[in-house]
Amino acid sequence: MRRRMFGAAATAAVFGLLIPLSGCGSSDAGSGGSGTLRLVAAEYGDNAGNSSKAFWDQVTKDFTAANPDIKVEVQLLPWADIDREVSRMVKAGKAPDMALMGSYSDFAAQGKLYSADELLSITAESNFLQPLAEAGSVGSTLYGLPFVASSRLLFYNQKLLADAGVIPKDATATWQPKNWSDLKAAAKALKDKGVKYPYALPLGPEEAHAETLIWELSNGGGYADSSGNYALASDQNIYTLRWLRDQMVAPGLTGPTPPSQLNRADAFAAFLRGEVGMLNGYPSLSHEARAKGITVGTVTMPVSDNLSSGETPPTVGVADWMMAFKQNDHRVEIGKFLDFVYADKYLSDFAGRYHLLPSTVTASRTPAGGGLDRTDEQFLTALRGAQLYPVNDPTWVTVSDTIKRGIGRAVEPGGDPKAILEGMAAKAAEAGKKKH
Repeated sequence: MRRRMFGAAATAAVFGLLIPLSGCGSSDAGSGGSGTLRLVAAEYGDNAGNSSKAFWDQVTKDFTAANPDIKVEVQLLPWADIDREVSRMVKAGKAPDMALMGSYSDFAAQGKLYSADELLSITAESNFLQPLAEAGSVGSTLYGLPFVASSRLLFYNQKLLADAGVIPKDATATWQPKNWSDLKAAAKALKDKGVKYPYALPLGPEEAHAETLIWELSNGGGYADSSGNYALASDQNIYTLRWLRDQMVAPGLTGPTPPSQLNRADAFAAFLRGEVGMLNGYPSLSHEARAKGITVGTVTMPVSDNLSSGETPPTVGVADWMMAFKQNDHRVEIGKFLDFVYADKYLSDFAGRYHLLPSTVTASRTPAGGGLDRTDEQFLTALRGAQLYPVNDPTWVTVSDTIKRGIGRAVEPGGDPKAILEGMAAKAAEAGKKKH
């Protein structure tokens, strides 16, 4: 949810230390006998009370009870560290058997991973939601097994919009802006009413790539073309950033903090304080707002005035990936464990703990554990037609970092969207040459 997608895990660094878990007694995380599997997983909780440890303790205990000859050890790492640490392990020749983290394609490109058809039963492999399976595939081969996911919708504070006259002062009133002009008009009404952030535009380095893609998709653009090649500097994307600069940022409709300095976590915190009229968010924010007594509406992102109001561009989807390394030659044992952990019971339990969405068709239909409420169902519907980042390109880690650190400047006074996007496109092309 998180670096990136899931709010709480971004703060998992508070744990500081690695947390060893085991399904059959503790042992050194570096040891791996013939009957021992090692999983390095991201910590999704933000305190000891909601740590992922409880989930993995239960799963590994149940798995070893069903498979007495296979032990499973789990190391939890903060989101801020896991990509770097797993890469270090692989380079040192000490790859774990499995990892659950935010990227997989670099390892797939190096030939380090088992493919899904080498690990899973046919039933399990065909059970992933289609947009997630596509994002987890390099060519036609699935290497990144989606574990939990999220999608993005436009949130609005119902009371603030009602006070500004955008919607009736009625607890049942809803709002669906048809186009960007409707969204801008609502933002202006909110500003006139003194709302601090009429529309929060978090283009700071934490997660600018998500907010940018949401806007680009709603104008028919995006990060990649229909062939899967980067299209960062497309005419649609240039227009999108110019519109944001001239129509939202310049008139002061995005609040006092420059977009390049506003991180998602700060925007979410302001929303939970009642200072934000509108912003893009994911399921856990809805639950947090409800707990604070804020009545929230969630709707699809309106389209650009250049598009027909009847068009429905894809929303942004984000997933985290389970991958299996070949190095220790534990294909059979890994396959047994993955078939076990991807059972509806466990997958929906994990998703429910963190208000995320399960990655499989059957788990999303059978809401065990925390379950899916009506709001979660809305996000799940959006996820089924979502577009994910081009995570199957091994250069995406580099490209996304470039976007996160530079895109905010394009929409601020004096920003040049065309020049900035063309510069990013050039860096993406150079990163591609280095990978090949």
